[in-house]
Amino acid sequence: MTLNDLMPRLRDLNRAGLAAPLLLLTILAMMVVPLAPAVLDLMFTMNITLSIAILLAVIYVLRPLDFSAFPTILLFATLLRLALNVASTRVVLLHGHQGTDAAGRVIEAFGEFVIGGNYAVGLVVFIILTIVNFMVVTKGAERVSEVSARFVLDALPGRQMAIDADLNAGILTRDEARARREEVRAEADFYGSMDGASKFVRGDAIAGILILVINIVGGLLIGTLQHDMAFADALRTYTLLTIGDGLVAQVPALLLSTSVAVLVTRMSRQADMSRQVVTQLFSQPRVLVVTAGVLGLVGLIPGMPNFAFLLLALVSATAAWWVARRARRAAEQPAQPASPAPAPAELSWDDVPGEDVLGLEVGFRLIPMVDARQGGELMARIKGVRKKLTQELGFLVPPVHIRDNLQLQPTAYRLLVHGVPVAEGQVYPDRELALNPGRVFGSVEGIATKDPAFGLDAVWIDKGAREHAQAMGYTVVDCATVIATHLAHVIKMHAHELLGHDEAQALLNQLAKQAPKLVEDLVPKLLPLSVFVKVLQNLLAERVPIRNLRVIAETLAECAGRSQDPVVLSGFVRVALGRQIVQEINGMEPELPVITLSGALEQVLQDSLKSGGAVIEPGLAERIHRSLAEQTRRQEAQGQPAVLLVAPALRPLLARFVRQTIPGLHVLAYDEVPDGKRLRMVGAVA
Repeated sequence: MTLNDLMPRLRDLNRAGLAAPLLLLTILAMMVVPLAPAVLDLMFTMNITLSIAILLAVIYVLRPLDFSAFPTILLFATLLRLALNVASTRVVLLHGHQGTDAAGRVIEAFGEFVIGGNYAVGLVVFIILTIVNFMVVTKGAERVSEVSARFVLDALPGRQMAIDADLNAGILTRDEARARREEVRAEADFYGSMDGASKFVRGDAIAGILILVINIVGGLLIGTLQHDMAFADALRTYTLLTIGDGLVAQVPALLLSTSVAVLVTRMSRQADMSRQVVTQLFSQPRVLVVTAGVLGLVGLIPGMPNFAFLLLALVSATAAWWVARRARRAAEQPAQPASPAPAPAELSWDDVPGEDVLGLEVGFRLIPMVDARQGGELMARIKGVRKKLTQELGFLVPPVHIRDNLQLQPTAYRLLVHGVPVAEGQVYPDRELALNPGRVFGSVEGIATKDPAFGLDAVWIDKGAREHAQAMGYTVVDCATVIATHLAHVIKMHAHELLGHDEAQALLNQLAKQAPKLVEDLVPKLLPLSVFVKVLQNLLAERVPIRNLRVIAETLAECAGRSQDPVVLSGFVRVALGRQIVQEINGMEPELPVITLSGALEQVLQDSLKSGGAVIEPGLAERIHRSLAEQTRRQEAQGQPAVLLVAPALRPLLARFVRQTIPGLHVLAYDEVPDGKRLRMVGAVA
């Protein structure tokens, strides 16, 4: 098989994701399967080539982060070198008695080149190389990696907050901020990996020393005891093979250690290292002039190698003259006329920021909850809430735009409608919320609080106490559920603010597929779109879903000739939706418990309406409110709905009166109750 046939197959393996596993299995197999000397020569040469390529890649890479695969490559290179050491040790100990070429020509050549006929010199040279690699390069690179990783990880929260601040200030766009966050996270991962990868190089240097001792001692014992070699011959043969084997491993190890040191000592800015060194070291003529003067003085001292020192002094002086001349010419060149600064772009309507319909702002400790890549579940929960409420309310709930806000507490969040905060809360990501449903059999340890959505008593407990709290009768939910439930409650309370003209027109377009004639006659022939929107908003404000849009449209078409007042039309629609409204309140129960107004009070309120007033006298309003609130609490304590039944003319007034202060009270008109539903009076407001 030729090289041209091999390369396409290697590319196919790489695309299939099999190259790395096959390489790792091959390296592990080399530690077990005996290798022929020719194969060892090829593998040792390839190991040296790989080390040189890695060193050059480190030198010419623009930023350390651009070589993010370096820790993994370093691991594979270290494993390859150790596997070759094991394979060569096997060959040396098994066949070393056959001669110095028993382990291949590469090991023999390295051994003879360094030893030069003197075993002691060869051993000393090898030890010096090992000490340089282990004590200087490897130890320094390991320390720099450790410090760099520590500084990068310590600065990570501050850098992320700075990015958030730039984003909030408008300096960065969302895409730029996302790219910056990815770069910061990648840099932290890279330096953390480099801190661990430097341990591979350190361990490899220690393994080289141990393998040297084992090979020499084991070779002498095997050669003299098993193969009856003379001690001098065994010492010469096995020392040459051992030192050659060690050098073949130490040279690539020294290259990789240098690569690690070069990479971790570089700055993070984007620049070529060789250009940086030349520019920063030899860009000042003063440095070269002083260097030339010192070398010239030393070269004039009798007994010194005058020629070498004076030659280098001349080279330094010439370089200083050339750098100074180049700088002078650059200063004498006429300055290019500065191009006029571009005129600031004229403001347009695109510069006017728009507010999101629904928004969620979170503190920086809650960011992982909204990041699916970090296991955050909040986005999925919010999507589920939107889907459920869309089906329940009858219109498409708009998307929730999530952003971080450094002005909030780290564990706080805030809900916004049309850019205005309407609710806020605080959660603890490392805890869960135990809700008191009203009947529990004990207490649990934790941080006492209130449920942000409904105000129930609750406790933030440790995650390990979940089963204990459930056994005590508590309902335990996680932080994502707390925020999603609060969001659902806010959407229900402000549903009428989320429905606008575009949403209403979309509803009409959907209805036109089923009843085209009805929609064609209704808007805009009988009713303006604005009146139709206001009717839907009135229904949503009173917690009436608009799912049954066909009934709503038919009722408006029938009553549009009688009135164009949205309040009056809303009353007609409520009568048509009476069965649905009561079903939402009381389900399939045959009886509906109701609270009524006394005859005198009802007459006073109706007289107020007839006189043109739509407000209630403050003293009377306070007494009515107190009585309604008390009876509502009593009904809720009994597990029954609280319903105030009044005359149709009074219903809009009293519905607005109790909408915000007594949210659990439903206000119905007499004609909204279906004929088949029996009424049971449970209280009266006198």
